[in-house]
This record gives sequence, structure tokens and C-alpha cells, in this order.
Amino acid sequence: MHTALLKTVTGTAIALSCMAAQADPITVTDIAGREVTVEAPVERVILGEGRQIYLLGALEPEDPFAHVVGWRKDFSQADPDNYASYAAKFPEMKDIPTFGGFKDGTFDVEQAATLQPDVVLMNLEAKAATEDAAYDDKLAQLGIPIVYVDFREDPIKHTIPSMRLMGRLLGDEEKAQAFIDFAEAQMARVTDTIAAADPERPTVFIDRAGGYSEDCCMSFGPANFGEYVELAGGTNIAADIIPNTFGTLNPEQIIAANPDQVVVTGGSWDAYVPDGNWVGVGPGADLEAAREKLQALTERTAMTGISAVENGNFHAIWHQFYNSPYYFVAVQQLAKWLHPELFSDLDPEATLKTLHERFLPVDYQAGYWVSLNEH
Repeated sequence: MHTALLKTVTGTAIALSCMAAQADPITVTDIAGREVTVEAPVERVILGEGRQIYLLGALEPEDPFAHVVGWRKDFSQADPDNYASYAAKFPEMKDIPTFGGFKDGTFDVEQAATLQPDVVLMNLEAKAATEDAAYDDKLAQLGIPIVYVDFREDPIKHTIPSMRLMGRLLGDEEKAQAFIDFAEAQMARVTDTIAAADPERPTVFIDRAGGYSEDCCMSFGPANFGEYVELAGGTNIAADIIPNTFGTLNPEQIIAANPDQVVVTGGSWDAYVPDGNWVGVGPGADLEAAREKLQALTERTAMTGISAVENGNFHAIWHQFYNSPYYFVAVQQLAKWLHPELFSDLDPEATLKTLHERFLPVDYQAGYWVSLNEH
């Protein structure tokens, strides 16, 4: 009996040793253009932003937390609806150690070191703060590499390479390519039609997190939702005013531009602004309540007399499309709003359902958008 047990233990140790030996150093170029050498496939990962689980979940839907040994705690606050869905299916995720942010200087390098990660995945927008606080040097001294990904600063340019990069690090290259193929095919359903029809482009104001604060109004420059608008056949009124991805327009600029369409990004932000005026769209949302909040936002000074309000072309869409690899769904829905005659056969909700069924760990729930022109 003891001999059999010894053989089992010895065999297991040999098997684990062989598995460990399969990790080899590879050199990758991350989204910041840095060459980084990592032992891959990685087994232990720290997520510098919790919402990186959107990408990781598409690569490893059976167990998206299998390799996560630590993560930033933003997921539960910024997207509590999806967090609840993930937690119901993967309750072990609640036990994963959480970190503060790199940008706000609350990341704990010593805590990270005790978790012995093979890599720390960081979002590109945190790079300057990471270097200013010398987190990169401190982690390098501990032999912990940082790899930068991006699906927020310039999602159209960087999401697919980020997905491909994560697939290579995790040994999930085929799954990454399958997701990329799906995303590109879904984007082409819009961009090919717009290119062929060359329609007149309505002007669009993207109201970033409208109602989140009393100030008006945050928006997007030429990237992110600003670029989504252009791809969907519209003209982003902030493209020539906001030079970078994120910025602000004042009410006078919006009134002067007189946009044909307004799209508010919304979510569930009780963790940040309890009972705020933000529009609560997202998985499982109460769309009647969301529509009431959306209607209330038409009464702000910045919306005075604009065409979008007069014609009911006033919409809300899930904010996290700005910060996830599901951007192509947002482009499809924008195209439906901007050019309903061109896209009568396009069903963004069906696209989102298929995305969940084929790639994501959690089930689809409706509620990702709402419009005042729906009857």
C-alpha cells in the first residue's frame, strides 16, 4: 500500500516537473512597443485591471480564473452586473487577492511578489504612472515582467493585438485567433456596407457616462467611441475638438454643433455615485428605468434645442463597450441607429448572444442599450 502511494506521489512529481519544463522563454512585443521575455505558457498572472477578465474569459471560458493569482478590484465596482454573473459561476474568484491601482499609486509591490506571478498584465494608460512610481523597476528587480495590453486608449487598433498577445502568453493562440476572426467578420458587416453605400453621415455626440456627475459633458476624441461613430457611418462632433481619446465639451459647443444623434454611455455605478443620474444599461438592466433616466438627460442645458432631442434620436449604450473586446457589437448598434435603412437586417443583439454562446464564460442577458425612439 505504501509502495503504491510512493509510486503515485513520485509519478505526480515527475509529471509536474515535465509540465514545468514545458515553459520556455519567449520574447514578445507588447502594445507599448517593448520587447519582453516571459516564461510561457504562463501559469500565474496578475491582472493590472480587473476588467482584463473580459479578454481572459474569451480565451479560457471554462475557467477564466485558473491562472489569476491577483487582480485590481475595479471589476466589482465598474461593472457589478457582470461581476455578479462571474461570481455566481466562479465563486472562487472572490478569494483572489485584490490590488490598488498603478495610476493612483496604491499598488503593493511586496504583495505582488509574494504571489510569485510569471507576468503582470498592465493596461497601456497606466504606463506613465507605473514608470513614475518606478513600479516597473521594482518588479524587474524581482524578476517579474510587465506586459502592456490595451483595449481602452485605442481599442480599434490595439484590442486584436492584445488578444493575440495574451493568447501567446497563455498558450491559447488558436482560441485567440477564433475570437479575432469572429470580431473582424462582425465589424466587416458594418464597414463593408458603409464603404459600398457611402451614405450621408449624421452628426453624433457621444455623452460619456452622462449623468455620472453634474458637469457636462465628457466625450471621446478621434479614438474609442469616437472612432466607433466614424466606422458606423457617422461624424463625431468632438473629433476636431478633443485631441486625444478622452476629453470634455462645454454645453455651448454641443448646442452649436446641433448633433443629429446623441448616444449616452451608461452602466451601474452605485459604487461610485449612489443613486446617480447615470443610465443603468448593461446585462439584466431594467430598461424602463433606464429609459426614464435617459429622458431626464435630454433636459440638461447642453441639450437645449438640438436636433437629436427634437427627433427622438437619443440613445444609451453600455459604457464598458469602450473598455472590452466587444467593441464590434457597439459599432453594429450605432450603425442601426445612424442608418436604420442600410442595416435593417443587422441584429446586434443576435451578435451579442452568439458572442456569449461561442466565447464567453457567462450567459447572455439583455439590457445593453435603450433608445427614446423605440415604441
